[in-house]
Amino acid sequence: MPISELKTKPAHLTTGENAEEQAHNYLIDHGLKPVLRNFRCKLGELDLIMYDQQCLVIIEVRYRKSDRYGSALESITLKKQSRIIRTTQFYLTTQKKDRAIRFDVVGISGSGKIEWIKNAF
Repeated sequence: MPISELKTKPAHLTTGENAEEQAHNYLIDHGLKPVLRNFRCKLGELDLIMYDQQCLVIIEVRYRKSDRYGSALESITLKKQSRIIRTTQFYLTTQKKDRAIRFDVVGISGSGKIEWIKNAF
């Protein structure tokens, strides 16, 4: 296949994947244990699923190049929170685990600053 026919990912997808990888490594360095990445279903997507000791943590990763239109953390609207909760409920139907659940948000700025908000919603 000629190189011209190879499809490259759009830049925003590559940026998102890089931000998720950065957040994943950051959380591992802070003691969380990976369970699953990018769980997708008809209801939505969960970026990262990890354990913090016995607690199942659902993590939304947000990246913003600049704060011009609001920070990465400010971009988690009530609609987005609702979608994450519904997707989590669906994910839990596929599991046989009864654990406490927490929703965290990791915001990453264009400068590389990482903000981790536990129990964000």
